[in-house]
Amino acid sequence: MRIMCLNGWGGMLHGPLTGYLAVERPDVLCLQEVVHCPETPKDWLEYRDGDHVLSQRADFLGDVAVALPDHRVIFCPAAQGMLWDGDAPVTSQWGLASFVHRSLPVVAQAQGFVHGAFSPDGFGEHPRARNAHAMRLWDGEAGQFVTVAHMHGLRDLRGKMDTPERRAQAERFSALAGRVAEAGDRVVLCGDFNVEPWSETLAILGRRGLRELVTEGGFEGTRTASYRKPGRFADYMLVNGEVAGFEVVSDPEVSDHCPLVLTL
Repeated sequence: MRIMCLNGWGGMLHGPLTGYLAVERPDVLCLQEVVHCPETPKDWLEYRDGDHVLSQRADFLGDVAVALPDHRVIFCPAAQGMLWDGDAPVTSQWGLASFVHRSLPVVAQAQGFVHGAFSPDGFGEHPRARNAHAMRLWDGEAGQFVTVAHMHGLRDLRGKMDTPERRAQAERFSALAGRVAEAGDRVVLCGDFNVEPWSETLAILGRRGLRELVTEGGFEGTRTASYRKPGRFADYMLVNGEVAGFEVVSDPEVSDHCPLVLTL
């Protein structure tokens, strides 16, 4: 089984990303920063948060679904707010999504918030609500159950330091995965955690008997050249047991984050 985790940056690099996914076709894709605007025919809209302005793919969720036609799509919105088509506001749902190949039965799942709650009337003030999704899959080829969970961690305008909110977030994420996983499962916890490699978030998740593959592998970061700020780490993947392979993919560049690709 190949599991890919990626913060898709709202589809900013839509063409390279969907082309990459169509070729790679991971069995499971855990995707964060997913945009879904069901009420507009536009391809691109604009996100505005003060001086922070970004182009966003209006139906990034649908774009990825087209690139992975043999996958089930599970969309987990964290908030509903406005993107902009010039001066016209457009309702947008924002969150994370899981794409699972149809050959893999999803026998249990849970989604929930690790910080805050769903906001239907705007994206809200920072730090904004964050959610997570966990799935228990049957891998018939390997003859084993695999629990995969991912989250998009808090963005704190002060930086990526440990905070009480991040500690609580990690505990809630671990508990959500624990609601789905059963004894003997292979377990994979991943996502854009928005923390440094020495963060207590990784220690809290590691209590489930997992090791973290980005730090263990000595990778120099999980950010691409499109990310202009200091700090090269954001994304992590934890797993129990031995793995057949793990890579942090910097080429091709499909986001301001690198895809993390695990082979069990």
